[in-house]
Amino acid sequence: MTDLLVAVGLVFVLEGASYALFPRAIQKAMAAAMALPPERLRMGGLVAAVVGALMIWLLRR
Repeated sequence: MTDLLVAVGLVFVLEGASYALFPRAIQKAMAAAMALPPERLRMGGLVAAVVGALMIWLLRR
């Protein structure tokens, strides 16, 4: 459970730093994401989740 909370905290740090350091780039990325069809966003999210799960699995074994 501690590892999960550390991971969530790290996500907050990285996301917050991105918004603080590169607000215009984040706005452009959000606008580009809004222009994509939902299916493409869903596939991108699925790929990111699978890659993340594989990274965790490889690092933990």
